[in-house]
Amino acid sequence: MKLADMLSYADIGQLSRIATTYQCECNGNSKHELIQSILSTVNRRDVFEAQIGALKLEDLRFMNSLLFDARDAFSLEELVARVQLSRFGSPAGQQASSGAAPSANESAPAAKKPAAKSQASGKRPAKSKTSAKDRPEPETGPRETISRFKQYGWLFNGYAGPERYLFQVPSDLKERFKQSLERRLIAGAVYADDEPHAYRDEQMLMGDDVAQLLTYIHLNEVALTTEGTMYKRSVMQLLELFGVKEPLPGKGEWRFGYGRKIKEYPNRLSLLYDYCYYKGWIVEQNEVLELSPAGKERQALRSAEPPDKLYQFWLRLYRGPIPNIRSLVYWIDKLGNKWVKIDTVLSTLKPYVKPFYYDQPETILEQRLIGMMLHLGLLRIGEHAEFGQVLRMTPLGRTIVAGQSLDDEAIVLNG
Repeated sequence: MKLADMLSYADIGQLSRIATTYQCECNGNSKHELIQSILSTVNRRDVFEAQIGALKLEDLRFMNSLLFDARDAFSLEELVARVQLSRFGSPAGQQASSGAAPSANESAPAAKKPAAKSQASGKRPAKSKTSAKDRPEPETGPRETISRFKQYGWLFNGYAGPERYLFQVPSDLKERFKQSLERRLIAGAVYADDEPHAYRDEQMLMGDDVAQLLTYIHLNEVALTTEGTMYKRSVMQLLELFGVKEPLPGKGEWRFGYGRKIKEYPNRLSLLYDYCYYKGWIVEQNEVLELSPAGKERQALRSAEPPDKLYQFWLRLYRGPIPNIRSLVYWIDKLGNKWVKIDTVLSTLKPYVKPFYYDQPETILEQRLIGMMLHLGLLRIGEHAEFGQVLRMTPLGRTIVAGQSLDDEAIVLNG
């Protein structure tokens, strides 16, 4: 539902609190006037932008997590957990940075900014019935954040049945939040006016290499170690057949969380192997890697795997260590609508990336996101004479990211 619909279902107490937050001047006893005054104020771009600009970084992370969730409604427990997950490594009161910082004229919360006067004379700002003296001290922690978002009119309870215990974000506000965050993030990026002198593009190569992997297993007896891993000779032969050559993981290198075989195989090969395993095309038994009956049928086709299927699998597989991967891919897509300096993409998105054990935000952005998006054919990476490394989304990548519908659950490969 849109904001206007949710306001119409809200009780007059919540409407009064929202109107007080925005300092709306109207008859606080008239539900119709409260709704009209709230809508006219919230729909003003300067007021909305000022509210976003006054948010702490952890609040922006929290909102960002709600914008890209496939579900429409959340329980209080889910919202509390999301607020807690949004508080990684940022001191209390830290303002949004790297493209998310408020501009000079947006430094104060919108609640303190004077709202437009009502055309009707003699009307006062809507007030709650409880005086400031009698009000309880505001809660601190996740519940205070949720309460504040309700007072902004950004979260609403359902109005009937079991849904009254669930919270929703108005659908039209979701789009406005995305547009506002996009403007702020793009403001922190540096773009090139011309093409780089060289760039790397791997469109369709990963899909071809799915067929190469299955054909190699079909034509060779691939022995496995007691730990179920291909021997180095087989790995090197496979890498020679692939469209992209990868170095083997270094000894003692920390590798965990991004699939079953990420510890033993290079990133791209690991994804290909796990994809075929998840599809049920390959089986590991008696220390031999073989094709299943379904794998033999797929190998006989000798066709490339559709890139959107590989993209969907990658997002779901990496969602465990990178819970907000969908939003990060979305923002990389928006930042990469033309050639953009990679360093500025990293600095802009780094505040939104939570470390995963020894993987720091820079590593996650460079290797787990941008590097894998290159392998999937979603973006190009170039060398520019003035700006150094730059990236740009491919037409295929923009189409896939814009149109892909994904399951919400992460993939966990055991065994």
